[in-house]
Amino acid sequence: MQSFYKVVQEDFAEVNTLIVNQLHSDVGLVENIGHYIVDAGGKRLRPLLVLLTARALGYNGNQHLSLSAIIEFIHTATLLHDDVVDVSALRRGRPTANANWGNAPSVLVGDFLYSRAFQMMVEIGEMGIMKELANTTNVISEGEVQQLVNARNPEVTEQNYMTVIHKKTAALFEAACETAAILAGADAATCKAVRSYGYHLGVAFQLVDDVLDYQGDAEELGKNVGDDLAEGKPTLPLIYTINNGSAEEAELVKQAIINSSLDKLQQIVDIVQRRGGLEYTQQCAQDHINRAKQAIALLPETEFRSAMEDLADFAIKRNH
Repeated sequence: MQSFYKVVQEDFAEVNTLIVNQLHSDVGLVENIGHYIVDAGGKRLRPLLVLLTARALGYNGNQHLSLSAIIEFIHTATLLHDDVVDVSALRRGRPTANANWGNAPSVLVGDFLYSRAFQMMVEIGEMGIMKELANTTNVISEGEVQQLVNARNPEVTEQNYMTVIHKKTAALFEAACETAAILAGADAATCKAVRSYGYHLGVAFQLVDDVLDYQGDAEELGKNVGDDLAEGKPTLPLIYTINNGSAEEAELVKQAIINSSLDKLQQIVDIVQRRGGLEYTQQCAQDHINRAKQAIALLPETEFRSAMEDLADFAIKRNH
């Protein structure tokens, strides 16, 4: 077990139990799909961020457990919806929920998880947390729509892409950290600092995903290598290659994006590597990790802050 899990091991176990309990529904299909996707595991980094941040700020209550489950439900709902939009067939090494049950049940159970998350927010009763998570779910939805608009568009700029991954991925990392700080009664400067940590960690996490899509192992990733290209997603390695490759190379990458085609995947991977697209993306991720660690330098020196730093290092070095 990684060090950043160990320091909140008991909390983490309680969150997992709470997640299972909160999936209860009188409708069997809701429970079946809910358990299927939650039981698939994953890293659960977002609820982990809640636990680490709350403890790093000296929180000694138990509402951080509910907040962690809320964050995980919001994330899981986005996964269910994502897989339908992307027509994905594999996630975390298993068939997606939509592959097993169809699109309509997946979307509706995603809606159930969103609404269950907001029911649990009401029970916490902290308006600042409700406001932050209401805004965050709206921002995530905008990011999803913008990504859909960007699909098969080889003219997407780096700035536009960074805006999308902020909304689609980093926003929930930000919210996990900031809502934990609100729960702990932190001052405005501390809330801003941990939010910045979440932002930079989330961006780096997505950028590493972009790299792994072109050099990862399908079994370790739990998805097929080249999935982003198959969905026509102009991710940063491709954007960089279009801007820095030869005219012929740029056109090859553009056509693959436009056609959502894997016909020349190996050739494109070779071009992206040769032109430094993966190296550039990895360096951008490292820059964000450095800034994430700098952001929490003002927190008390505890095992929990150390775990947050270790988590940042893991995000950049991981292979899945």
